[in-house]
Amino acid sequence: MARTFTIITPSFNSGGTIGDTVRSVMAQEGVDVQMLVVDGGSTDGTLALLETRADHRLRVIQGPDAGLYHAMNKGLGQATGEVVGILNADDYFTDANVLSEVAAVLEATGADAVYADIHYVCAHAANRVTRRWVSGAYRPRKFLFGWMPPHPAFFVRRDQYDRLGGFDERLRTSADYELMLRFLYKHRIKAAYLPRVVVHMRAGGQSNATWANRWRANREDRMAWTINGLRPLGLLTTALKPIRKIPQFVVFNRKAMRPTFVGTPAAVGRCTG
Repeated sequence: MARTFTIITPSFNSGGTIGDTVRSVMAQEGVDVQMLVVDGGSTDGTLALLETRADHRLRVIQGPDAGLYHAMNKGLGQATGEVVGILNADDYFTDANVLSEVAAVLEATGADAVYADIHYVCAHAANRVTRRWVSGAYRPRKFLFGWMPPHPAFFVRRDQYDRLGGFDERLRTSADYELMLRFLYKHRIKAAYLPRVVVHMRAGGQSNATWANRWRANREDRMAWTINGLRPLGLLTTALKPIRKIPQFVVFNRKAMRPTFVGTPAAVGRCTG
């Protein structure tokens, strides 16, 4: 049974949030955890904070990097766990049983990867959910219709990274999408779904921060197919990818018997009030 995990956390000036990230990883029960924080040269006290979290399971890799995905690749090069997950410095696991449940699913299914669900929450009000990303059951063809699992809830056996490679650093915002497309759709590694929320992700994100970034991400999504020699359903595939996110901002209010917005794309990252 997979009982050793490496959690890679890219970090740059994340002093206000990374404490929660580290605590959530160190609290995991029933598994052995290696946590690699790959810091690109923080100047805001992040490194001093990490020093106060001294733990033999936590290692900080310091030095300049060429961006988010380069930092993730640096972490992959130092990973020793049987299973690897990526947890951003703004995010945290929902409870202490996340990794043990991932391990149990890997054992029960013989899968190469497990994916789950996430909630986006307000940066300063973690009980306020702005978006609910429920992945649902997996079939490779769903990629043709804009589907992807949330990357912070995607856990992969390390030997698959050894076999298929890491993140494509030519992509600035969509290397996580390209990697999952390559692993799941092109190479059809066996994946299993854990139907529960495993990560709280603070609202915001590089690819969705502005319309310009969203346009760049959509262009890079198309590149991800080309890089892998794959054919999407024309522009429909990448057009459906952002459209599929709309229901994530809505829940059904049983008392009122109508849908209720829990957040809006425009509000993501602000969460005021």
